[in-house]
Formats: sequence, C-alpha cells, structure tokens
Amino acid sequence: MTEKTILSVNDMTCGHCVGTVRKALEEALPGAEISVDLATHKVEFTGDRAKGEEAIREAGYTPEAT
Repeated sequence: MTEKTILSVNDMTCGHCVGTVRKALEEALPGAEISVDLATHKVEFTGDRAKGEEAIREAGYTPEAT
C-alpha cells in the first residue's frame, strides 16, 4: 500500500495555483493519486513525500505538514 501524504499549502490562493501545484506533482510523481482542495488549502498525494514537497516548493509554494 502506498502511503498518502497530506500537506497544507496556505499560499495557494486561486484556481491557477491549484493547477500549478497539481502539474508539479504529476511531473514529479507520475501515476500518483493527487487531490488538491483550494477551500482548505490541503494537498494529498501518494508516493515519495520528499519529492512531492520539493515539487511544490519548486513551483513557488510553501508546503507545511498538517
């Protein structure tokens, strides 16, 4: 079973941000399950947590543990 990571990305403020974060995760973690919720600023994904966090940072956002 693949572990699911849940992070808060509080500087994600609009639909464009959601798309940017999702695209970054899809590129860093091919085949991962990804869920991005703008209303709660939560990002969930399966796969390598460190790679996912780095992808979000490289996209210009600040992931934080929930």
